[in-house]
Amino acid sequence: MAEPAYLAWMDTVLFAGLALAAGLTLLVSYRVIRGPTVPDRVVALDTIGTNVVAIAALYAIWSQQGYFVGVSLVLAIIGFISTITVARYVTEGDIIE
Repeated sequence: MAEPAYLAWMDTVLFAGLALAAGLTLLVSYRVIRGPTVPDRVVALDTIGTNVVAIAALYAIWSQQGYFVGVSLVLAIIGFISTITVARYVTEGDIIE
């Protein structure tokens, strides 16, 4: 049985999204390495974390396996907490008062 046209289109869009997120992650890694200031590096690491969440979510849609949605949610929570922690360290110089 032939695959409906909208499923082929959806696969193309998902692969394009995966490729775009992966490519942007590689480009942002340059800013992590060469960023002139620490806040530039923090923003770049946060962007990489967001892109990894997007990659996990897109892969969950493509593979139709729901546990990748849970993985993306856990990654988002960890990314948020680590961004807050690093931002506090950069601004105050100490994480725990």
